Amino acid sequence: MTSSPHMSDYRSSILGYPRIGPRRELKRALDSYWHGGITQDELVATGRELQEQTWSELAATGLSQVPGNTFSYYDHVLDTAFLFGMVPSRFAALKEQLNPLDLYFTMARGLPDKPPLELVKFISSNYYYRQPEIEPGMEFSVDATNILDEIDRGNASGIELRPVVMGPVTLLLMSKAATDAPEGFAPLDMLEPLLRAYVDLCEQLVKAGTTCVQLDEPYFTLERTDEELELFRRAYEVLGTAGLRPRLLVTGQYGDLGPALDILAASKVEAIGLDLIAGRRTPEELAAVPGLRRKRVYAGVVSGRNVWKTDKPATLAYLRELQAVIPDIVVSTSCTLLHVPVDVLSEFDLPDAVADRVVFAKQKVGEVVALARALKDGEPEKWSQGGELAPIHPDEDVRARVAAVKPEDHDRLPWAERKDAQQAALPLPIVPTTTLGSFPQSNKVKQARYELGQDRLSYDEYVEIIKAEIADAIALQEDIGLDVLVHGEIERNDMIQYFAELLEGFAVTRNGWVQVYGSRCVRPPILYGDVSRPRPMTLDWIGYAQSLTDKPVKAVLTGPVTMLAFSFVREDQPLKETVNQIALAVRDETIDLENAGITILQVDEPAIRTLLPRRPEGREEYLEWAVGAFKLATAGVKPETQIHTHIGLSGVSAVVEAIEHLDADVTYIVSATRSLYWVLDALEGAGLTRGVGPGVYESRSARIPDIDEIDELLTRAVRAIEPERLWANPDGGLKTRHHWQLEPSLRNLVAAARRIRRRAVAAEASQPAS
Repeated sequence: MTSSPHMSDYRSSILGYPRIGPRRELKRALDSYWHGGITQDELVATGRELQEQTWSELAATGLSQVPGNTFSYYDHVLDTAFLFGMVPSRFAALKEQLNPLDLYFTMARGLPDKPPLELVKFISSNYYYRQPEIEPGMEFSVDATNILDEIDRGNASGIELRPVVMGPVTLLLMSKAATDAPEGFAPLDMLEPLLRAYVDLCEQLVKAGTTCVQLDEPYFTLERTDEELELFRRAYEVLGTAGLRPRLLVTGQYGDLGPALDILAASKVEAIGLDLIAGRRTPEELAAVPGLRRKRVYAGVVSGRNVWKTDKPATLAYLRELQAVIPDIVVSTSCTLLHVPVDVLSEFDLPDAVADRVVFAKQKVGEVVALARALKDGEPEKWSQGGELAPIHPDEDVRARVAAVKPEDHDRLPWAERKDAQQAALPLPIVPTTTLGSFPQSNKVKQARYELGQDRLSYDEYVEIIKAEIADAIALQEDIGLDVLVHGEIERNDMIQYFAELLEGFAVTRNGWVQVYGSRCVRPPILYGDVSRPRPMTLDWIGYAQSLTDKPVKAVLTGPVTMLAFSFVREDQPLKETVNQIALAVRDETIDLENAGITILQVDEPAIRTLLPRRPEGREEYLEWAVGAFKLATAGVKPETQIHTHIGLSGVSAVVEAIEHLDADVTYIVSATRSLYWVLDALEGAGLTRGVGPGVYESRSARIPDIDEIDELLTRAVRAIEPERLWANPDGGLKTRHHWQLEPSLRNLVAAARRIRRRAVAAEASQPAS
């Protein structure tokens, strides 16, 4: 059986597809189910409808292979953990109380007495996953009910699905050891029993009629140790020699497989998927890999991560050269299409020059099929024009300003010198309390934003609605007792899109939604031209908030590297030049805010490591221009103005290096409760000099932390960071929370911080006089 018999000679496939639906149908169903609006049967019906609609549409395009098991109610990594019975013991008792889907959601979202699995960035993408927890002796068992049900339904429609499952070694590398695991235990210690479960899964798939299974191993496009590569070799020796299994397609998405490609080429796996966008190799280089000529190669030549049209003539020429040395190739995407919106035809007001050059997931599938057809039948005449495309929206003034940037434009006074000026300007208590910016937005605000866009509400009416909500946010924070307030970002639809709408050089979409995790979706803007700031972007809102209180109101801006990383970025000039254009626009905003009396400026860079090259080559150069862009954006203000930033988790050393090199006065760290300890371990004794705010509760979870829990974490933090440099804050914005969750959490945060202050004062008073 094949997904499209009339096209079976054109070997084409994709590695995954968006699952939220063309109009975010899954998001709406999830939110409704979680709040009691629909039943589980209705939620499942929506999911099945979206699955079957996707399969039918993909088969109709002429794809010769349609991927299955790419749908998820929350996160495909959590799906894989659930598939193999990776339920941590702290959730085990719920197996008897909850049905499987509700247990799954509990692991993702938590309960009052059970923190959820951690939310962690998925390698170098803008997607987040719930991190599986592995325990010594964990028993793996296969429950393939959902996959087998998909296979049956696909077969009933005449569509053979190729199930997609996270590969075993990547799954363990993406996991963490349970908190109570013995010292020295690592998830990779459990590879052998997990491989037995994978062999069992393969046997079940064959018996269900599956001819091929896709195993994704993206962690091997990162630099890996010799020990990890040896475990990778072992995994595919076991799976490749299993007695009853389908053909194995092993993919290396998001980069080059490096030495892992040699291992796969020498193994018994039948097919290998290569990212030939991020991990481009010449046909000659690929042909030189021993054994690769004998494999089926899924050539990932259509980008799964950006929206610009594929240069089909140039790509076809590459594919022909590749086929000359590796005969058995399948035209494919570089990675799953999860990271791009569904359909560009739903966009009706993009700038003409942009609309003519971008494609979304549905159109990318068409590009894959067209390239596969041309590879067999020859290039269509209409492709022959090719050629260089002129830049969109060039601005010579912007380019001249970037060219005129001097090294001293990146520097402020040394922190030791500006610290005293800031303490005089900002008489804050030790362990100040604050949030990281966003607050929940009422339905009234969301409706007002919609009506403004539909020209059914005047701008003046809109302003009054926003101001009323800002006033409520300020009053609530004062009542709670926070020390540094925020205006709540009430006017913002998204931390990226809001600024993109106000900057020249960006285009925003109406329906270009991309899933971030669970039901959380964003619309990444399209960065197509030279960037400039026509007018102040936040001054009116933050100035109004500051007029309502004597406490400092912190301005929150999105940093230049994060704007770059969370957008679909132009490819016609170096990223360094593009990011410096954004940095200068942010710099102008910080100066205007300072001139208006705002004394704390938070410039967020949670994605500063997202663009970091996946292998050592190029990392030093990247960090130089990425850190340089942040410093260019923030170095225009006076020494007494305090610069804060917000960064994401990475390696232990990277946290320390980032805090020092960015030269911010205070750095907040995304560190959900269960990871905070290793962050604090990294900071302890690291010689840090600046302020640090390790997030003491997870902002994306509905769970409300109690006072003792936050107190314990802050007490532990004081061992790593003296109270004078410690800040107390959640680990992210609070936009996705409800007020009934937000208010008690923040009250507990303030109460815990006050305990720390009292202890610090008492400890100082007990010291003998010098």
